[in-house]
Amino acid sequence: MQLSIELYLLLISILLFVSIVVGKMGSRFGVPTLLLFLLIGVLFGSDGLGIEFNSPAIAQAIGMVALNVILFSGGMDTRLDEVKPIAVQGLILATIGVMLTALLTGLFIYWFTNNFFQAISFGLLESLLLASVMSSTDSASVFSILRSKNQTLKENLRPLLEFESGSNDPMAYMLTIVLIQLIQSPEINAWGALWMFFKQLVLGGLAGYFLGKLTVRIINKINLDNDALYAVLLTTQMLFLFGFTTFIGGNGYLAVYVGGLFIGNSRFVHKRSSMKFFDGMTWLVQILMFLTLGLLVNPSELLPIAGVGIIIGLFMIFVSRPMTVMACLAPFRRMSFKAKNYVSWVGLRGAVPIIFATYPWISEIEQAKIIFNIVFFITIISLLVQGTTVGDMAKWLKLSEPAPKKRQLKNFDVEIAEEIKSFMCEIEIKKEYLANGSRLMDLNIPEKTLIAMVKREDLYFIPRGNTELLVGDKILVITDDEQALEETYRYMKGEETFTFSPKIV
Repeated sequence: MQLSIELYLLLISILLFVSIVVGKMGSRFGVPTLLLFLLIGVLFGSDGLGIEFNSPAIAQAIGMVALNVILFSGGMDTRLDEVKPIAVQGLILATIGVMLTALLTGLFIYWFTNNFFQAISFGLLESLLLASVMSSTDSASVFSILRSKNQTLKENLRPLLEFESGSNDPMAYMLTIVLIQLIQSPEINAWGALWMFFKQLVLGGLAGYFLGKLTVRIINKINLDNDALYAVLLTTQMLFLFGFTTFIGGNGYLAVYVGGLFIGNSRFVHKRSSMKFFDGMTWLVQILMFLTLGLLVNPSELLPIAGVGIIIGLFMIFVSRPMTVMACLAPFRRMSFKAKNYVSWVGLRGAVPIIFATYPWISEIEQAKIIFNIVFFITIISLLVQGTTVGDMAKWLKLSEPAPKKRQLKNFDVEIAEEIKSFMCEIEIKKEYLANGSRLMDLNIPEKTLIAMVKREDLYFIPRGNTELLVGDKILVITDDEQALEETYRYMKGEETFTFSPKIV
């Protein structure tokens, strides 16, 4: 039966809603949200509720756009001052680490499938191709899981893991493309492959830097009548970054991440609203990407490759990834052995390897569908084994501590420019707070504290010193520093000092 566009939109909206609800429920039980999105796609697919989808080209296109948004948003959210101390380690893991992981895993796949697994066997180049597709850690999975855990990591581990996962996709992409070309055209020499690597890395990095700087200048110089168009302009610049860099022979994914990194660490108009826009877009494209990839898989086709998938997946988790991390981080003796172990554990596979697995399929490489199914199966194993234990492993290795409590504004939709670095929170007035009098000037608050606004039921107003406060009023508090904000809570509530993280705006 031919489905109308209206019915397609209805199905998409239902899938998105189910994914959001299930994801919220699953996060309470420590299940990676993105894994649930993937499984929902499988459930609604041809072997489940019957939605027919068998187009790797469409899945690749959706994944390409989604990966652009994820990398760009991840770059903008990454602070350069946090990256600088771990930049060298991150770059080594994102380049040499990816190559070593692909090499070790590829050799194992070739040896294992040709000696112990008669149903499926791969040639050397096919084995290296399968390993290259899975050689990078998935930025969407790492960003999502690390940012959803209510804990902080010691030894600069969080910026290292996010920087590695955000910057290692280009190397895996280049390895995948080169090996596809080698399989299709064996006459390509090693120098040609090395030149492609060098050109893509250099052009991608330079394009990301210069076009990122140019983007900031354009946004600050242009004067748009509608403020909402600034987020649209930034999206346009992101797509231009990827398209132009790819057109000149560079790596578009690297350019997008580098561009987002320099844009996010620069000042530009409507920055905060643009960042929020991309936060929402990132979640949307992640859901769409995982649902699409889930729909592309037929569970019945996973059973024949389950054995080889489990063996390869466990080898990557417990052998090739740890060996690679230990080799790459060996020169950095200040990093503890426990920290290196944790880096090796958070080598999650996610949607990116599945997207890269569509390239051999579209290129009609022999056994490409088997490669795709193995990658999908290993992704599920990685998210189940590693994704569900990210927080517990950090606690077991004593590398984490509870994150400070966040107090977010609920009644006041107020923002201050990032460079001001003020601290804001809201407090509900209770009877005991008015013990010295009900006027604003009677409140016991530090000198550095400003009561900027009052909400009384549905009415908002700016108070004066003689403003009468009522029980149940909500007040917006702004201070110069965190200490003054802590003192405000302590004085007004009569509580002992406690540590929390107020909203910095």
